[in-house]
Amino acid sequence: MASKLTLSNRTGWTFALPGFALIVTFIVLPFFFAIALSLTNQRLLSPNATQFVGLENYRQLLGLGVVTLEPERDDAGNVVRNEAGEIQYPRLREITRSEAYPQYRGMREWFRWQSGENVMVVIASDVVFMKALVNTFLFVLVVAPVQGGLALMLALLINQKLRGINIFRTIYFMPVVVSIVVVSLLWRFIYDGQNGLLNSILQGLTFGLFQPVDWLGNPSTALPAVMAMSIWQAVGFHMVIWLAGLQMISPTLYEAAAIEGASKWQTFRYVTWPGLRNTAVLVLVVITMQGFALFAQIDVMTNGGPLDSTQTLVFQAVERGYGKQDISGGSTISVILFAIVLAISLTQRWLTRER
Repeated sequence: MASKLTLSNRTGWTFALPGFALIVTFIVLPFFFAIALSLTNQRLLSPNATQFVGLENYRQLLGLGVVTLEPERDDAGNVVRNEAGEIQYPRLREITRSEAYPQYRGMREWFRWQSGENVMVVIASDVVFMKALVNTFLFVLVVAPVQGGLALMLALLINQKLRGINIFRTIYFMPVVVSIVVVSLLWRFIYDGQNGLLNSILQGLTFGLFQPVDWLGNPSTALPAVMAMSIWQAVGFHMVIWLAGLQMISPTLYEAAAIEGASKWQTFRYVTWPGLRNTAVLVLVVITMQGFALFAQIDVMTNGGPLDSTQTLVFQAVERGYGKQDISGGSTISVILFAIVLAISLTQRWLTRER
């Protein structure tokens, strides 16, 4: 018996070895190589020798500070105001370029808010990276629940024994099999500010009262537009996962609920949803990973603009690593992204553990 078990293990490892070797070669080793590069100033096609800089790249990306700007006052101690009656404040560069504040040297303003008479200014060493970080988290926080919930609704609709239901399953799944580049190009034409399909439909529904919007050219609408397209494109994939989970629930549970006189909501709450627990965890993890890997839509539709309103972490990593030939900077962003995704994955696993 022991001989057969050993032979079985040996055969299994033999079949698994090619795949394992590919994973190590193209995923594990490049990751550790990226960690090593993030500790240097490596650049592509640079005549200068590569130097070890330690955590300097991380400091340049993650450096933050808060500066308090107090109103300017005249000799009598009164607040100085301009012709419009607005309070005058000292220029931020007087602090970020002052030798008295070396910790703020080279930082730029990210955003500010009013606190009484004072103004609180958040400054960052790399404002574009901070925008990319916030945009990525915002994308995941919006897309994950909306896409997951919509996919569940579609799965519940098509999980019925009706004639022609496979046609609807095919229609809902079709965007998934289309290349994301093709889908992004299609939606870029839909969002066009002049002759886009979306503006034409909205103008038709409002009888010409709706004013055309440049959806991808407006900083306030560009990221939501990309979110809407991403939800539409991948919802069919998660619908199939939900559908597989629904079909694994025993029909006898629904029969028992019907005998007990349970309503549709009670049946969903006490039968369907508990049976989808493991499926829900899988869908949540997959959507989260896909959200943090957002790149193709941004690259095709907005190229990170307008005004950096659609910058994301992966787009920044590629843009710096290959566009600006800053391999160390791109590697640093990749390592930071890995740490964020790992932390979120472990948190999700802890929150969805068996209790």
